[in-house]
Amino acid sequence: MNVWRRLKTDKLAILCLSLLLLVITAGIFAPILAPHNPLEMNILQKYAGVSQTYPLGTDQLGRCILSRLLFGIRTTVFFALVTMCITITIGTLLGIISGFFRGKVDEIIMRFCDIMLSFPSEVMILAIVGVLGPGLLNVVIANILAKWAWYTRMIRSVVIQYIDKDYIRFAKVSGCSTGHIMRKHLLPGVSGEVAVFATLDTGWVVLNISALSFLGLGVQAPTPEWGMMLNEARNVMITHPAHMLAPGLAIVIVVAAFNFLGDSLHSAINPKHFQMKKKRSRLNVFTRSKKAIRY
Repeated sequence: MNVWRRLKTDKLAILCLSLLLLVITAGIFAPILAPHNPLEMNILQKYAGVSQTYPLGTDQLGRCILSRLLFGIRTTVFFALVTMCITITIGTLLGIISGFFRGKVDEIIMRFCDIMLSFPSEVMILAIVGVLGPGLLNVVIANILAKWAWYTRMIRSVVIQYIDKDYIRFAKVSGCSTGHIMRKHLLPGVSGEVAVFATLDTGWVVLNISALSFLGLGVQAPTPEWGMMLNEARNVMITHPAHMLAPGLAIVIVVAAFNFLGDSLHSAINPKHFQMKKKRSRLNVFTRSKKAIRY
């Protein structure tokens, strides 16, 4: 049973994957799905309630909340995906090089990783954004610089587990080039672990982008972004508390979906963990059935 077949048997994984694909699709087609221009202001319609014209109402400047929510997918989710792709690429490349060559190359890369990992990631992100200045691009750079070392060390540990496998030794003895071994043998071996790490940490990056935008260090007005929308709704939290629900729920749902999908992907890649999960599920069903019969 391959990974995809195991995932298909996990209803929670399918639900999370479908939800994330729906969100990404909505972000791609936001100009078509959005009923209004997210930057268009209409002071006469500020704080308008839910209606056919404004399905989620309007904010303090009369802008359509639904339109801003849809376009906010591009700045919040899409840039989180871009950040993770770059971080994973750097971490995987350096981790494979470090674990494969060892020696001085490994020492140099690991010492740089030790320096980067000696600072808490959140503190480093705030420091980098403080130096570079507010802005979405600077937030992306800060997240990459804060996480590449952790991925490099994790991928290195996985490569070291694979480097002594018989098929790797056979490839070396057969005269295969270093690039061929890395590309055809090591990279497929670590791809599963990379996918799990990336899925779990994408939700973390979404939270970081939203949090920095909420603090005024990330996306700047009037660009639609979920954290920025929360910051704007905070000023009217007492009089119009419903304005915080849309961006707040969007962040919670997307982050939870990435976390649950990462957990399910880890179970699907690890057969022993997957079997234990199935046994626990069956045991819970059996226990609930016994209680139902008892009562």
